[in-house]
Amino acid sequence: MTDRAPQVDRSLPTEESRDLLVLVREIAQREIRPRAAEEEDAGRFPREVFALLSEAGLLGLPYAGEFGGGDQPYEVYLQVLEELAAARLTVGLGVSVHSLACHGLAGYGTKEQRGAHLPAMLGGGLLGAYCLSEPSSGSDAASLTTKAVRDGDDWVITGTKAWITHGGVADFYTVLARTGVDGPKGITAFLVPGDAEGLTAAVPEKKMGMKGSPTAQLHFDGVRVPDTRRIGEEGQGFTIALAALDAGRLGIAACAIGVAQAALDEALAYALDRKQFGHPIADFQGLRFMLADMATKIEAGRALYLAAARLRDAGKPFSRQAAMAKLFCTDAAMSVTTDAVQVLGGYGYTADFPVERLMREAKVLQIVEGTNQIQRMVIARHLAGPESR
Repeated sequence: MTDRAPQVDRSLPTEESRDLLVLVREIAQREIRPRAAEEEDAGRFPREVFALLSEAGLLGLPYAGEFGGGDQPYEVYLQVLEELAAARLTVGLGVSVHSLACHGLAGYGTKEQRGAHLPAMLGGGLLGAYCLSEPSSGSDAASLTTKAVRDGDDWVITGTKAWITHGGVADFYTVLARTGVDGPKGITAFLVPGDAEGLTAAVPEKKMGMKGSPTAQLHFDGVRVPDTRRIGEEGQGFTIALAALDAGRLGIAACAIGVAQAALDEALAYALDRKQFGHPIADFQGLRFMLADMATKIEAGRALYLAAARLRDAGKPFSRQAAMAKLFCTDAAMSVTTDAVQVLGGYGYTADFPVERLMREAKVLQIVEGTNQIQRMVIARHLAGPESR
């Protein structure tokens, strides 16, 4: 593994944001990157790293300082995610998921709810998770069947959520449950404590990558939460979920570019060092062209996710651009990491070098928070309108 951290020439809006990126790189180089391979191989979740990030103010960057956030634009927050993901995807994606879990309360909660919960969520050492998918409703999220039934001043939640990042280790869950009619209009959002009675996690899934990040089913067996933990209005949950996913897709795009950048850095370092036929293999045109294509895909993806982030920061619609960024950046990550393995040849196929791990990790980014087939549907609907059926 190359010892040098990726030094991307970043476009940042303020001196404060430039200092922030320096801090992130220092933490990544000192606390995250050196142990990434060993801990991923062992399937170890780095909870202490998230505690450090919370202490450093890095778990609430895009949220209001009034409630413990960092008051940073998405343009800056996403570049922080990219740096973290380049060091270890479990950490970068984990921060993105935590931010996703905070999105509903920050955007739709009452002032009293935000004041009561957000400071601990954003900077108090807590870690969150987002519960939308179910065993039978992944891409078709509006068909979810987990139910929340009103009982006086409480709601009683029953059902199973699936593919939950941080399932079983999170301190709080943003949960989407059915409170009314079938379809998207009958869904409501709730903030559920991680230690709620009746809430249990299954054994984490055995995955091909991101083994250090627990992904598990969550079982809600009559979990009781007060109405004060309902987020937004009854029946508003699906709207809240879609808004969160638009922002979350940008987080996945940034993480994908971080993984791709890490793979390119490894491939380039190897190509400059490895000699064949008396020359560094970086001298051979076929390989030089591969490196050039890899770098071009990374730069294009970074520009795309930043363009979408700037739309969001300006308060303009960005759903189409978020889907485009998620689609392009994750496909680029899969392509770049595969090419990185090819550059290293036989060594690339071994665990002695990190590119095989990066390739396995890139695959999941084409699936999470809306598969890339779903992203194509979203983009096409923006262009041509809903399907006529």
